Amino acid sequence: MNSLMGLIFLVIPLLGCSFVGWHVWMILPFGNVCKAVILGLMILAFLCIFFNFFIGLDGLPTIVARIFYEIGYSSLFILLYLFMLFLLADVARWIGILPREYLHASGVGSLVVLLLIVGIFTYGNLHYYNKVKVPIALKSSKRLKQPVKMVMVSDIHLGYHNTRTDLAKWVDMINAEKPDYVLIAGDIVDFSVVPLLRADMAKEFRRLQAPVFACLGNHDYYAGEPNSEKFYRDAGIKLLRDATIDLGNGITLIGRDDRTNKRRKPLKDLMSGVDRNNYLILLDHQPYHLEDAERNGVDFQFSGHTHDGQVWPVNWIEKAIYEDSYGPLMKGRTFYYVSSGLGIWGGKFRIGTQSEYCVVTIE
Repeated sequence: MNSLMGLIFLVIPLLGCSFVGWHVWMILPFGNVCKAVILGLMILAFLCIFFNFFIGLDGLPTIVARIFYEIGYSSLFILLYLFMLFLLADVARWIGILPREYLHASGVGSLVVLLLIVGIFTYGNLHYYNKVKVPIALKSSKRLKQPVKMVMVSDIHLGYHNTRTDLAKWVDMINAEKPDYVLIAGDIVDFSVVPLLRADMAKEFRRLQAPVFACLGNHDYYAGEPNSEKFYRDAGIKLLRDATIDLGNGITLIGRDDRTNKRRKPLKDLMSGVDRNNYLILLDHQPYHLEDAERNGVDFQFSGHTHDGQVWPVNWIEKAIYEDSYGPLMKGRTFYYVSSGLGIWGGKFRIGTQSEYCVVTIE
């Protein structure tokens, strides 16, 4: 089964690339040499992804690694949209809406495709930098010593693309809310801690003016969980890895290890020692098996991981995979919120989704 799935995930992108490559070759109004150069550059851009995965970026100067990262992962999203554009054009041609000549050696057709791609991804990049504040007001029947304000984020994905400059802006944004606590639902690290260490990003986290608690995400594992765990400590972040902490004000935090760790503790084991009279907040990076939180008496589960698909129509696929792929959900007495994430992995594009941070008040 694993071999079959691996073959499927290899064949589908290759078929998609072949489809796009053929249409690019056909639509360009240039000679074969010029078309071969353009197509070759597109292939090289896409191959940067494989360089990132199989060779790695940590041995390169930071600026070079960032260029490889941005080009490689951006090309993945651009190829997706080229595939959709050419598929739509083919359908329009088949039903007689679009004349065939616009898809063959056409300057007009090439210009339209170029302008659409540039326009879509310029918008997507600008929209990514617009961080949306999501207010969440919760009322509890449990007695709290006083109302509590928290900023909750997920999926920061610091690395070669989300830099210390980005992090500094986010820290200022969080501090401006004057929260009592900051909670992070995993994936602080993207693929490697090396760029975080080079830029001393831990120093930016230490500027946060409230206690910070977090759980691990799958990308923290990709970077090597011992490396991620050490970075969390250096950054002054209290990591809850299958652990609980009583904040002393009527709230208990429960942090699950990421499900990447097949040996993580069952939630019922983590709940065995908590005070059920407290308001119980669960941090669990990946929003699978939401019924576990409801069954074990959790009041509020905060998750991330999905990014809400990052770009349309991937968010539609996410909705088919997860019970709650994005936003709020109520199951029984348990409130859930799955965040689309403050940061992002891959190309910095948000199309049909948003980057966000949650400001949660509980009283």
